[in-house]
Amino acid sequence: MEIERKIHSQILKTLKRGKSILLFGPRQVGKTTLLKSIKCDLFIQLAQRSVRLRYERNPSLIEGELQALYKIKKSKVFVIIDEIQKVPEFMDPIQDFIDQGIAQFILTGSSARKLRRQSEMNLLPGRIVTYRLDPFSLSELDQPNLKNLLLYGSLPGIYLDETTQNMDEDLRSYVDTYLDEEIRVESQVRRLEPFARFLELAGIEAGRLLNLNEISKDLGISRATLTNYLEILIDTLIIERIEPITVSTNRKKLIKSSRFLFFDLGVRRFCANEGIGPTPERYGQLFEQFVGVELLREMRLTLPAGRLRFWSDPDGPEVDWVIDINGTYIPIEVKWTSTPNNRDAKHLITFMDEYKSTQGFIICQTPNPILINDQITAINWQALRNLEFLNLV
Repeated sequence: MEIERKIHSQILKTLKRGKSILLFGPRQVGKTTLLKSIKCDLFIQLAQRSVRLRYERNPSLIEGELQALYKIKKSKVFVIIDEIQKVPEFMDPIQDFIDQGIAQFILTGSSARKLRRQSEMNLLPGRIVTYRLDPFSLSELDQPNLKNLLLYGSLPGIYLDETTQNMDEDLRSYVDTYLDEEIRVESQVRRLEPFARFLELAGIEAGRLLNLNEISKDLGISRATLTNYLEILIDTLIIERIEPITVSTNRKKLIKSSRFLFFDLGVRRFCANEGIGPTPERYGQLFEQFVGVELLREMRLTLPAGRLRFWSDPDGPEVDWVIDINGTYIPIEVKWTSTPNNRDAKHLITFMDEYKSTQGFIICQTPNPILINDQITAINWQALRNLEFLNLV
């Protein structure tokens, strides 16, 4: 069974404009599978050890190969390089080939860490277009099972298996491989055991505010080391930082710490060493994370100008997620219920009064939309597809 990736058409349109592409995405989200459907003059898979070693021994080989292709073809050559971060020395000659009009590229990567250390390649629009490929989003799935998505996530190879035992084994293997290859090799963490302990705690605390001072005391790891671990998780695309709204004319203080979301809830569960029998309260917490992750995925595809944020007063109300479109706020509450009511909307009302928002939403399990008041609508979680709920009012 194949599922068409929504980003595919965007990539083709960008290529037709003559632009090169940098396609980031965590491991096993389907980058290689997607690109194999695109015809090119040269496909270099650096994830293959023999291929990688060949170029590591002599990085200048790429220059000779592309110059030979250009001479034979007598026109711009199209090259795909998979997992570019494994030979970051490629980045400087690639930039030269783009600038000279000799080659057009699709580059893929699962980590920005080594690329940032190696090269200052200009990734701004005009030279190269950057996209991110995520696990399957709701808009790519036909009949998604919510609890399965909360527990097993939507990595393509795992989602399509549908056998829970196999899914568990593959998720365990994913986390083990990440620790061994991405962290031990790529990020050069001296001792893996402290990082693994932090990764477990990060999985448990995902979606909440991380207090690094408290974690430092609990784990016996310095705050500086924890900060480095956090940056490694961000650089290797395992977690995403969500910034709060910190400006208010009505409140003396708002939460200024960030929240962090795992890119996939199945991976999060295995990092946290959690089982498959959450309490109703825990399901509610996972559902809130799920909505946040889906908002991030869909905003990347259909609302690139938007940012996902949250709002929290330590002494009062809070709103789970806020879509920020150039300073226009759309607040969203997430409730693990099928019967939302006015009480579920009280923090939305407070927020909307303070920030002059004209629409707000409760995302829950109601089978049909419910009008809570003239400005707040409760909707089913599947309305996250294509952010279609924004068109309800």
